Amino acid sequence: MSSDSTVLRRVCTVAALTTAGVLAAAGAASAHVTVHPDSYAKGATDGVLTFRVPNEEAKAGTTKVQVYLPTDHPVLGVLVTPQNGWTAKVTTTKLKTPVKTDDGTITEAVSEVTWTGGKISTGQYQDFDVAFGQLPDNVDQLAFKTLQTYSDGNVVRWIEEAAAGDAEPENPAPVLKLTAKGSDTAPAASPAATATAAATVKSASSDSTARGIGIAGLVVGILGLAAAAFAIVRTRSPRS
Repeated sequence: MSSDSTVLRRVCTVAALTTAGVLAAAGAASAHVTVHPDSYAKGATDGVLTFRVPNEEAKAGTTKVQVYLPTDHPVLGVLVTPQNGWTAKVTTTKLKTPVKTDDGTITEAVSEVTWTGGKISTGQYQDFDVAFGQLPDNVDQLAFKTLQTYSDGNVVRWIEEAAAGDAEPENPAPVLKLTAKGSDTAPAASPAATATAAATVKSASSDSTARGIGIAGLVVGILGLAAAAFAIVRTRSPRS
């Protein structure tokens, strides 16, 4: 085998492996369950949280989604937006430490919302909207541990929380950051809560599109490198 052929084979191999790695990493990064927006001001009132659940299985659909709300720092006044084809079950829990509000003392709060009856097919996602009356003001972030059940019985547990400075875990829980009061945050919901949720979805979709364009550009560049190497070898090879 000539040296030119060896060079070509190595370049093509590297290009193929790199492309596969890029695509695999992109798929893993986009498959997480996430919450939108990803931040609110501490103590924010009358807002909407959208839990985006993508289907990452090629041969099964998502048939059940369970989102667990923290009760040590409870989210008050939770209401669930109806989803076509899905039935929501809301579970409340008695709080160990009651919360005092302007409207009185709260002794119970929602601890879990479970959606069943619908299906998220391969290559699709579903947004589940949850309205709230008030967020806690004594914590910096909230983790919403989530279980995603597939039609084949597989359950993915999005429950891992990364410590400060650690890399993102394999199955991270959706996390909502709570910023200082008065800082820039996502708009609070009002009677136009549905419009707010729609704007959030549009923003998230734009982010996904931008990431896709960047990944596609990288792949094209890699393939271009392989093509250039092939052209060089063809130029250097003796003609018959």
